[in-house]
Amino acid sequence: MESKLPQEIKLRLALSATPERYFDEQGTERLLKYFGPVLEPEFTLKDAIAAKALVPYLYYPVLVELTESEIERYEKLTNRINRAIGMGGDLKDNRVLAALLMQRARLVGAATNKLQALRQIMSNRLHTSHTLFYCGDGSLADEVSQESDRQLAAVTALLQDELGYRVKSYTAETSLESREELRYQFMHGLVQGLVAIRCLDEGVDIPAIQTAVILASSNNPRQFIQRRGRILRPSPGKERAELFDMIVVPPDLGRESWRIERNLLRKELQRFVEFADLAVNSGQARKVLLPLQERYGLLEL
Repeated sequence: MESKLPQEIKLRLALSATPERYFDEQGTERLLKYFGPVLEPEFTLKDAIAAKALVPYLYYPVLVELTESEIERYEKLTNRINRAIGMGGDLKDNRVLAALLMQRARLVGAATNKLQALRQIMSNRLHTSHTLFYCGDGSLADEVSQESDRQLAAVTALLQDELGYRVKSYTAETSLESREELRYQFMHGLVQGLVAIRCLDEGVDIPAIQTAVILASSNNPRQFIQRRGRILRPSPGKERAELFDMIVVPPDLGRESWRIERNLLRKELQRFVEFADLAVNSGQARKVLLPLQERYGLLEL
């Protein structure tokens, strides 16, 4: 990265909604050293909605439990994570710990009960259109895994074959020509929804999205912010957006695991709380998140 930053340019300014590089503290430090600190005041999500650069939104957190078999796998991975942290593991330089967290994130992202939650959400919304279904495994990596591919196929089958909701998939493998055609069909209601993986994080503009169902909440703040911006972009006739956000509830694995889970959950829950606070239905959204905050002693968020 550093080799791509020309040193001969002395007057420098960068525009980014996500200047911090995820899992790359050294890279972040190099960027801030090169461009200088973030200029104040920052233009926040609240500012963007007030300026009508983004639309207001309704936020519906959906808490999802793991199945028994998933809890067993989750517990095994958590025990290994605890041992890695107990040995002085640090996300900045411990690849073993990062790999274990990625495995657990994939398990959580592809949780089976998300399909049941999706069925409940959409059973009363079959008349709607302009809906994005965001799949994935919630992992830290940029590649699409087998788990996320399976989830995309399962979501598509549930919506189209079981519920009769007209959807098409929109992935990184979709050709540019096909993407343009899908955007046209989506905008004009010829398909009711798009089932997507990752490719909507950056550089894709589909402002006609009125409702989004997030089955995989990314651990990466950059992806979270980019994805949020895609959903809230204004479009003719779009007065506000709706966002259903599936959040997997960590199983109770005992006091020692509780402390570590609390530290790992803090940043992720902070994003959910921030998004809830700025929603039109903030009181309702915060009420859903409250039991999770109480359980992990994070009421200050």
